[in-house]
Amino acid sequence: MATGGDGPQLWAVSDLHIGYTENRDLVEGMRPESDGDWLLVAGDVAETVEDIRWALKTLAGRFARVVWTPGNHELWTHPSDAVTLRGVARYEHLVEQCRELGVLTPEDPYAIWEGPGGPVAVAPLFLLYDYSFLPSGCTTKEEGLEYAYGTGVVCTDERLLHPDPYPTREDWCRARVAETERRLAELPEDLPLIPVTHWPLHRHPTEVLWYPEFAMWCGTTLTDDWHRRYPVHTSVYGHLHIPRTTRQDGVRFEEVSVGYPREWRKRQEPPGRLRRILPEMANPQG
Repeated sequence: MATGGDGPQLWAVSDLHIGYTENRDLVEGMRPESDGDWLLVAGDVAETVEDIRWALKTLAGRFARVVWTPGNHELWTHPSDAVTLRGVARYEHLVEQCRELGVLTPEDPYAIWEGPGGPVAVAPLFLLYDYSFLPSGCTTKEEGLEYAYGTGVVCTDERLLHPDPYPTREDWCRARVAETERRLAELPEDLPLIPVTHWPLHRHPTEVLWYPEFAMWCGTTLTDDWHRRYPVHTSVYGHLHIPRTTRQDGVRFEEVSVGYPREWRKRQEPPGRLRRILPEMANPQG
């Protein structure tokens, strides 16, 4: 449940993973505090189209606007999913599902938040990763993967996230980055921006990973300067399952994930709390 504040608020969450009963129950309990509240959903809702649709439909029926961008789990062609589409075709199918529900996607015009703290452009970005967040001592993707396989820390994407029709995931990533740069360049230079991504735009959030080699599946150096290059107010992301507030070059980064029950049961705070993006709290929680 959201907490705190008066009037319309802009909330964010990610990594709902509703395949877990406990996580589905959390989504059942998520509600806005006012009729004008928006919710940003930064990926990893679930692995099956049926579950993804259920969660987004539930949230879209409660919040004034829901904005979604995919994570790696939505892009998996999972053996438990009746939908067997791969790569770009799967992504486009999910976009169509969202449009039926009135949920905004990276393929739609960027919405403008006019509530407290606005106006701000809210831009869901689908960027993927290209293995450029390499482990220490590695200089190529091949070296990085060899090291990761040696440690046993390998993302399931290597089996289930297919880039079709692109030859590789990094090719798909580069195409997404180029198209996103084109669209961002069309925004007014003086309009603050809230990019909503699954993978962080900058590598610094991965510095606290227990398994540093997992950073290879966490972003791309192609976006390392985007928080300076564009008028970013707050960068919203998920994927790491380490909800916290950080700052890089004075720009606020918000990791907004729920994560798995085994992770959030260890935390003092109750799980499933939405992170308020606007209006910004005086002392955002780390």
